[in-house]
Amino acid sequence: MSAQIIDGRKISEEIRSEIRAEAARLAERGIRPGLAVILVGDDPASQVYVRNKAKACEELGFYSEVIRLPAETKQEELMAHIARLNANPAIHGILVQLPLPDHLDEKPVLEAILPEKDVDGFHPVNAGKMLIGEDALLPCTPAGVIEMLKRSGIPIAGKHAVVIGRSNIVGKPVSVLLLRENATVTICHSRTQDLPAVTRAADILVAAVGRANMVKKDWVKPGAVVIDVGINRLETGKLAGDVDFNDVKETAGWITPVPGGVGPMTITMLMANTLKACKKAHGL
Repeated sequence: MSAQIIDGRKISEEIRSEIRAEAARLAERGIRPGLAVILVGDDPASQVYVRNKAKACEELGFYSEVIRLPAETKQEELMAHIARLNANPAIHGILVQLPLPDHLDEKPVLEAILPEKDVDGFHPVNAGKMLIGEDALLPCTPAGVIEMLKRSGIPIAGKHAVVIGRSNIVGKPVSVLLLRENATVTICHSRTQDLPAVTRAADILVAAVGRANMVKKDWVKPGAVVIDVGINRLETGKLAGDVDFNDVKETAGWITPVPGGVGPMTITMLMANTLKACKKAHGL
């Protein structure tokens, strides 16, 4: 039997309609969530992401500011832009689009953003709060994964979740968030021995490694929930996830497609974080 598809576009639209309604209520009180995105250089993928973020702001009634800087921008110039946005009360969320050009040091840039405006959830303060279970702005893609599971009615508590990948952007934070939902969590990486045997034990399998079609059906327990975070462009120009969708969908109980799975959730959770930061700034 074929797996049930977890439709990220549908869930994302559901959340956006909730955000839109809340933004409209805030507008009646003269409050408008504001997001600023800084783009350094002209990476084509980054330009697409930034356009999509500005478009989402417009659709939801947010204030949006996009700061486009040349690739040769110096570190101190970038830091000056962040300082200005930190001080601007109309801006509740600040996002620096990654990757940055090689000559720029990413770490001090991300740490310069005020934690309460860090809508990407990358600041060490937010990462630390997430780890100890305090309220924080959570990383968008991992938060989107948890939201997809919950809204699909998939239980997490007591389940064995296996995460392939240990990046700071997805692998580690999604592991922490699954743990917070009372799953038993195993994290796999390039040194994991007999990876398919570990993944076959998963009730919930999250693939976030960046290798096209790596996960095959014999890696998956029959009936398992498979969440594919990977977005890889094939030589044909088509997009593929880390999971071989056509192979795995006959074994899994639930599965996310690529595209149309986790992808749409990321910008939606960014908007949710911006709304949350705005409400907090106004003491709501």
